[in-house]
Amino acid sequence: MPDSVSGARPWLKVLLVLVGGMAGLLAVLLIGLRVRYGGGEGGFPELTTEPLFSPEVLETVADLSLPPGNIAVSAGGRIFFSFHPEAWPETRVAEWVDGEAVPYPTPAFQSPSGSEPAAFVSVLSLRIDRQHRLWTLDNANHGTGQPRLLAFDLATGEIVHRFDFPRECAGLGSHLNDFQVDPEGRRIYIADASIFAKRPALVVYDVERRACRRLLRGDRSVDPEPFIPVVQGRKMLVFGLFAIRPGVDSIALDRAGEWLYFAPVTDRHIYRVRAADLDNPALDEEQLAGRVETWAAKTMSDGISIDVEGNLYLTALEHSAIVRLRADGGLETLVRDDRLRWPDGLSFGPDGWLYVTCSALHQVIGRTPGQVRSAAPFQIYRFKPGVEGIPGH
Repeated sequence: MPDSVSGARPWLKVLLVLVGGMAGLLAVLLIGLRVRYGGGEGGFPELTTEPLFSPEVLETVADLSLPPGNIAVSAGGRIFFSFHPEAWPETRVAEWVDGEAVPYPTPAFQSPSGSEPAAFVSVLSLRIDRQHRLWTLDNANHGTGQPRLLAFDLATGEIVHRFDFPRECAGLGSHLNDFQVDPEGRRIYIADASIFAKRPALVVYDVERRACRRLLRGDRSVDPEPFIPVVQGRKMLVFGLFAIRPGVDSIALDRAGEWLYFAPVTDRHIYRVRAADLDNPALDEEQLAGRVETWAAKTMSDGISIDVEGNLYLTALEHSAIVRLRADGGLETLVRDDRLRWPDGLSFGPDGWLYVTCSALHQVIGRTPGQVRSAAPFQIYRFKPGVEGIPGH
């Protein structure tokens, strides 16, 4: 017996060495993850004010079983929205019809493993342009698949434009998050939040030339500041390692298509640059960066829209509020209510309505499917802020 035990000891030592080595590698990996994706702090400056409207102005448009992402409302009042990819929905894009979320344009588009070659994978943002096209932006699970833009004719539901982004514009770890279409429908300005690759930038797509350019990478205006969102009591630091801190996210284009406004979620300021400068390939990166303006202080923001008078509307996710950044740079709170669980996407509709989705990401990210569903229903609301905007924007 002593001899057999003694003979087993070398194998035991090898096993212990292997286990110790794996534990060491795991520790190094966790430290690396924390260094790269963690860190930061709460305490984002409090800029909200006494709301101009009472919570009663919020009208419920839809109660949903899974959280909505972004939204686009047509001039005719048709309501399109994405289900947020973080909830792993079976339906990616839907239209709200007679109290139901109907897969758009067809059920076949909702299954990337099905028969439709252009089927959705992970669509977050969608917009309606002034040419009556619904654009969808697919980040393809952070660039692990094929990021893609699709445009659908609102009258027919048929695809009228498709563009598959090359890797130099949307590579592995990219996150094509939100976008705006210029008034002529010839340029599309995209915010790549680059959550995993940590290389945020603006992407400009030329619809007619079918060409894209990646701009402002590494500029202060696209990189997040080191704050960690705290939403309805939850600090958004997943497993103590991963801070929910995307790069450039909020993005809006004024009515004339002259100024593009943009900012990372956790930045204290919103920036702007002339669209003509973004469209000018003669400007090098340094020259373009020199034309970016730090425009105004803002709340921690996610969704964004703009009205016909040049006022910006931001979702203040830490305060369950919608704020307005006036054209003169002044900030005012429009409505604040706990029902606005992580207010996310914004879109103006007809008759002066402003629509807002509540993605409740603090009840979604890092949660099991059962936990997500237990937080349902998830809402789309609308209210009238007093100034009209362009439907679909």
